[in-house]
Order: sequence, then C-alpha cells, then structure tokens
Amino acid sequence: MKKTILLVVAVAASCCSVNSFAEIQSSVADDYESYLAGLFDHFHRNPELSLIENQTAARMAQELRAAGFEVTEGVGGTGVVAMMQNGEGPMVMMRADMDGLPVEEKSGLANASVATQTSPITGNVVPVMHACGHDVHITSLVGTARYMSSHKNGWSGTLMLLVQPAEERALGARAMKEDDIWGRFGTPDYALAFHVSSADEVGKINITEGSPYAGADTVDIVIHGVGAHGAHPHRGKDPIVLGSQIVLALQTLVARELSPRDPGVVTVGSFHAGAKHNIISDQAHLQLTVRSTSEETRKLLLEGIERIAVNMGRVAGLPDDKLPEVTISEESVPPTINNAALARRHKIAWSEQIGAEQVVDIPTKGMGAEDFPFFSVDPAIKSVYWSIGGTPKEDFEREAQGGAPVPSHHSPLFKISPEPAVRRGVESTVVALMTLMGDK
Repeated sequence: MKKTILLVVAVAASCCSVNSFAEIQSSVADDYESYLAGLFDHFHRNPELSLIENQTAARMAQELRAAGFEVTEGVGGTGVVAMMQNGEGPMVMMRADMDGLPVEEKSGLANASVATQTSPITGNVVPVMHACGHDVHITSLVGTARYMSSHKNGWSGTLMLLVQPAEERALGARAMKEDDIWGRFGTPDYALAFHVSSADEVGKINITEGSPYAGADTVDIVIHGVGAHGAHPHRGKDPIVLGSQIVLALQTLVARELSPRDPGVVTVGSFHAGAKHNIISDQAHLQLTVRSTSEETRKLLLEGIERIAVNMGRVAGLPDDKLPEVTISEESVPPTINNAALARRHKIAWSEQIGAEQVVDIPTKGMGAEDFPFFSVDPAIKSVYWSIGGTPKEDFEREAQGGAPVPSHHSPLFKISPEPAVRRGVESTVVALMTLMGDK
C-alpha cells in the first residue's frame, strides 16, 4: 500500500516526460554555448560589492527585458524584479543574489577578476571577486528566463524573478521586503532559490527536507564595571573578570541546555576592554555570533545568553543599573527551513527527470547563514532552497590522495566549473518551475 501511494505521489510530482527533459537539456546546452558562457564570463570578470552592484543590476535588467519580462529596477536599492504573467496558475518566485566579495582573486583562471571598487564600509579601494559563486546564480537566472519565455505553451501562472543585492551582508532580502515587494508585485505562492557549492560534486543537486542553512544572530554584550587602580582591585568591579566568567558560562548553552541532536553555535568573536596595564576598566564589550537551525533553538540560545549575562552580573554584586546589557542586532537572519512536502515533491521530480543518482541529501557540515528566509517568513511562503555542485569529481579524488584541497567559498582560490554548474542550475530550476506551473 505504501509503495502504491509513493508511486502516485511520484507521478503527480512529475513535470514532464523523459523526452521533454531531454529537450530541456538540449536547449539549455545550446543556450550555454551560444550565449550564457559569454554572459558568465562577463559577470565573473566584473563583480561588484554589496549595495553598489549598479552595473550588474543594469545588465540583469537588460537581459530579463530582452527575455520578455516586465522589469522594475531599484527595488530595495539595486534589486531587480522581473514579472511574466502567462495565464491562470500559481505565482512562483525564483531568486538569485548578485553581489561579490572584497577578495583578491588568486584562482589562476584566465578570466580571473582584477576589478576594484571603493568599499561602502571602509571607503578604501579594495579588490573584488565572485568568491561565492553568485555569478553562477545570476547567469542561471537569465538562462531560466530565456527558457521559460520561449516555452510559454508548457506552463501557466505568474513567474517572478528576483535579482537580490547584498546577500553577503545579509541586507538585500530585508531591503527588498521593506520596499514593499509583495505589496507592489504580489505575494508568491512559492519561493525558490539555489546556491552553487564547491563542497558538492559538479552536477549534483543537494536537497534537504530540513534546514540547509542556519539562522545567524549578531549579539553584543556590554559589561559595566567600576573602574579602579590595578593595585587596589577591591575598590572596583572588574568587567574583564566578569566578562571572562560570562564567556565560559555561555559554553554551557550548547553543551548542557541544547539537545545533543540539535545543532547550535555560540561563538564569542571579540572581547574588548581596558587601555592600560594598571587600570581596571569600567566597561567590557563582547561580540557574539549565534547560529541555529530552528526557531526553538534560536529562542533557547538567545534567551539563555541574556539570562547568563544578566545574572552573572548579579553574582558579581552589580546593582540593577549596572547589569550587563544584551543587544541583538537587526542584521540577524532566521534559519533557512525548507517546506518538507515541497522539498520532497521537487526531489521526486528531479530524480525522475534528471536522474536519481544526481539527487542527494547531504547535510551541511557548517553553520553558514543566508538571508533568503526573509522572503519566506511574515507572511509564511512555502519555500525550497537547494544546492548545485560546482567541483569536478576528480578534484575531490585528488584531494583525498593528498593533493591540493578544494578551495572553500570566500577563498581567493575559489573556483567552480561554470558550464556544468550553470547548466544544472538552469535545468534544476526549469524542472522545479514546471513541477509547480506545468499543468497547462
């Protein structure tokens, strides 16, 4: 009985026949060779920093207009929204981020970036590189737009393509939401996105029914003390000692309050206090990053941090007006959590169309974060976020035999294989869209 039900679900989830996927594959391959390869090369050579992706946004707007979409620029800063209505059906949003990083490219590639920009943070001229693969994302989005526009007889509904700025600073998705994106263009029924991954074999689609990316909270703790001479510590309240006790006590949150099967991270990345050897300062400052993969874990960690900090102040004998102050930054992002049923539906479609051997569910080993969930919360929108492999199998084999390690994201050595990554990005997106909109 169970096998019968699964078979029915699989058939219902399927977007198209094997022959039609062969057509998708052939069409995308031809488009890459004739057009997308040159576009990727342009984006890779010309990366731009978060919030000042002006030329990238202009080029993306140009490409999406040429593909037949109605395009609005300047959404949430440099963001671009492209809309195509094609009859009755769901509204589906597909997002691609476009910003680069202040990293000097040392990949050795012929098209390595030599671009520089003035950093909006420091005011200094810095090298810029697509060290996280966002050039793959935007090139694939153009490829998706071109395919969907030229195959309108195969789908029905409204397709919304988002070109998002400032993902690397976790500012862009929030800015587009604050610019009333849903009020202006409509609230999608589904939200989709993918990320190329140097940690996955090229061509593989990595999809989980859980949380592919952690939430990240930036927390500051200001510890007040009573200044004194270093030779007379009894006349003061030392914020460095208190801060050290808080740092150690925070380690118990993950070790003793969080279930061993629930991931969480509390890292104190900065501890600043004092100015001279023989002076007890009157203040210390801790800077934390907190990572979680569920709202329940996030709540436990954040409430625990405040409880520990404030009550350690009481243990030290501080009056209520000098207790430690805990502030959670507005730059925090919630965890990326896939809708399980939607993820399962796409996993079945990709397995049927692209091949079961190409679809994997490999848990992320780190606790990296994404700002994509700002698009899927408040209001809640069913969403799926997947990864596309970008590293050739032989590179992993060489690393396993003691050769050069595969460079990580944000490394100056970062590189992926553009053709199979971009093509799989387009193919997986088209199949995902046809799964949701292909009933025409």
